[in-house]
Amino acid sequence: MVHTYKISGMTCSGCEATVKSNLLKLPDVESVDVSKDTETAIITMGKHISLADLQHAIGANSKYRISESSGPVSVDISESIVTYKPLFILFGLILIISFLASSMNYILWMRYFMAGFFLCFSYFKLINLTGFADSYSMYDIIARRMKAWGFIYPFVELGLGIAYTVNAFPLVTNIITIAVMGTSSIGVIESVVNKKKIQCACLGAVFNLPMSTITIIEDLLMVVMAGVMIFVI
Repeated sequence: MVHTYKISGMTCSGCEATVKSNLLKLPDVESVDVSKDTETAIITMGKHISLADLQHAIGANSKYRISESSGPVSVDISESIVTYKPLFILFGLILIISFLASSMNYILWMRYFMAGFFLCFSYFKLINLTGFADSYSMYDIIARRMKAWGFIYPFVELGLGIAYTVNAFPLVTNIITIAVMGTSSIGVIESVVNKKKIQCACLGAVFNLPMSTITIIEDLLMVVMAGVMIFVI
């Protein structure tokens, strides 16, 4: 998982080197990119490390202070396309396959699309279940309070994917989808509004995708589709 933090107190390249070296001493830190010009530290970690532990690593009483990054985020379209390329490709494949399989029946297309969405996204989460749970607990309103939910969630998505595939209990399946994805979107919206630079866990810990409005659209799209399908059952 990759997180961006604000670090104040750095005045030269020596400061950058010191902060980077100290952060790399933490056992769960895999890589660090520090810049005094932007006052940021981009840290790749195996599991979530508390802000207090990061501050202790660079010196509790030092001139360097680390905090959550909440500054405005500049948007570069070309950079965004590259960043979210795995997500766009996956969405595109699911979209095309579900369209071809539905024979242009929009209700059938939505069911196939949702089946493909949940099956594929649960797969990537299950590849590294612990990594997903750690990332998910950073922003989800339930996983923050009950980390076990991060381990359960991929199996819920897998179950929904299977249910949409075989069209089992459509009313119950759509209600669960609205509840699960609607609740999940709350934490995502909160993170995006507060400009928290944290890793999106939609594709598990396999890809480094930052949290953004794309994640909100992804969650709410499932909610809308499930709602439409309830009315046409």
